[in-house]
Amino acid sequence: MPLPLFQPTPLGRAREPFSHPEWLYEVKRDGFRALAYVDKGECRLISRNGNEFKSFPALAESLPAELSARSAILDGEIVALDRSGKTQFKDLLFRRVEPRFYAFDLLWCDGKDLWYLPLIERKLRLRSIVPHHGERLLYCDHVEQDGEGLC
Repeated sequence: MPLPLFQPTPLGRAREPFSHPEWLYEVKRDGFRALAYVDKGECRLISRNGNEFKSFPALAESLPAELSARSAILDGEIVALDRSGKTQFKDLLFRRVEPRFYAFDLLWCDGKDLWYLPLIERKLRLRSIVPHHGERLLYCDHVEQDGEGLC
């Protein structure tokens, strides 16, 4: 069965930091938003406009081997990191370093549509299939309730 098609989940933004008991907060990484469609040992990286990122073949080849699932659709960001772990968009744009994929949501996994589960449940499942110290596949951690604490 082919993987279903998804649109990247819209990100919430606010003018100023705030805290809320029902919210999750993540650091925004500066890169290219992408969905990673992993199935049968292959990966396709798709932009939010539905175009395939063909300029990152090594990244697409590495993701299935690092993921602990047979098939999955990950929502995330293709990034370039400097030595301190900060994203550097120009390095990504000009292909100065090997890109990585920061996964922040799991929309589909091993035949199960997860879209209707609460985000915290999807992130828990995502955490279980992304390596803790991945080479190219990274988990985007979050903070619950305390958005102001990220500043």
